[in-house]
Amino acid sequence: MVPRRRFPHLAAIAAALLAVSPIANAQGYPSRTVRIVVGFPPGQAIDISARLMAEWLQQRLGQTFIVENRPGAAANVATEMVARSPADGYTLLVISSNNVINTTLYGTVDFAREIAPIATFGRGYQVLNVNNSVPVKTVPDLIALAKADPGKLSMASPGIGSAGHVAGEMFKMMTGVNMLMSGQVQVMFDNLPSSIEHIRAGSIRALAVTPATRSPVLPDIPTIGESVPGYVGGGWSGLGAPASTPSEIVDLLNREINAALADPKIKGRLENLGSPVLMMSPAEFHKLIVEETERWAKVIKFAKIRPE
Repeated sequence: MVPRRRFPHLAAIAAALLAVSPIANAQGYPSRTVRIVVGFPPGQAIDISARLMAEWLQQRLGQTFIVENRPGAAANVATEMVARSPADGYTLLVISSNNVINTTLYGTVDFAREIAPIATFGRGYQVLNVNNSVPVKTVPDLIALAKADPGKLSMASPGIGSAGHVAGEMFKMMTGVNMLMSGQVQVMFDNLPSSIEHIRAGSIRALAVTPATRSPVLPDIPTIGESVPGYVGGGWSGLGAPASTPSEIVDLLNREINAALADPKIKGRLENLGSPVLMMSPAEFHKLIVEETERWAKVIKFAKIRPE
């Protein structure tokens, strides 16, 4: 029988072991298969990026990394599943600007609080396209035409609450133009990978890209910000984990993904997908998420966007 006076000592040891156990687990990570969940169907640019990273991590860390597609509800199905998974680093989530849009649009997951950002993959570009029948060649031309006959031009989007939709609504908010949402495509903010071949073939006309910098694959196409000061759109993709995932695991994955982004072959593959590499620390990534959540919340409220 253990004397009573030893109990406090044993309790202190037990408490200490509990306190360090996440670190101990992190030091042996990964010791089994890791799932990377993607909230979109296979074959999309974000899915291909995820598979590139899974292959890299598997080679570098010596464990299997599998990509699991869980599309549905604008990626909310995948996000909710991962947010409620154990915070042990074995269930990860491919995240994008859609997630920060969904925070305001759906309100189901407080993304900035429930998902720990790990690392960014690349910067996503939307492009402002017009049908060849629309008699404009520049953003100022488009603004002038739209203001000359309010409501005549129709604007399409990839879907309610999509990155392309809110990019278009921010354009309307900042320029004061009135373009009606319609299935007839005269003006559209689309993801660059979806538009690039049509642009190159001349079947549609690209006026501008949405981020602050020009696209490496369309260097002659200006940014919207060159004509509309302060306009900054665009998307991004990266990797996240359930909140409270040990920082040692987050930092390890961040280092490995940044190493992948520095690899010329990986960098080239991502750029071919229309997604120039974007390297950030977990803290920088968190700051980006907070800032973009606030930006798109203003647009969604201004445009009174509601889920389908």
